[in-house]
Amino acid sequence: MINSRNKLYSLLFTACVAGYIWLYYSLNTINNGFFEGCFIKQLTNIPCPSCGSTRSIISMMNGDFFGALEINPLGYIVAFIMLSSPIWIIVDILTKRKTLFIFYLKIESFFRKPQVAIPLLVLILFNWIWNITKGL
Repeated sequence: MINSRNKLYSLLFTACVAGYIWLYYSLNTINNGFFEGCFIKQLTNIPCPSCGSTRSIISMMNGDFFGALEINPLGYIVAFIMLSSPIWIIVDILTKRKTLFIFYLKIESFFRKPQVAIPLLVLILFNWIWNITKGL
């Protein structure tokens, strides 16, 4: 659990910047035919549950929303977080509030409940199996 606003905001902002850099790198290397993708798949030859998220976001950027969903539905969640987090962080900092931090604490508490966590873990497991069976 992250116990301070500044730690959460720093972590989220850094992750989003890293994600934007990865997305930019991926866009350039896909166009040149050199995109290797997931590091876990490169090491183990098995796709991870989030394999294809980058390609899913790129499909969304190209307007292929159904294709993005087929590649990996988690791409939608990643894209939403990458778009909303930096804006929310900047607004909170400018207004000297901590609405994102409060939202994070509520969401974390919600996901810790077994009746929520177990079905989500099952969905992620199904997504992982789907990634493996479709040869992602």
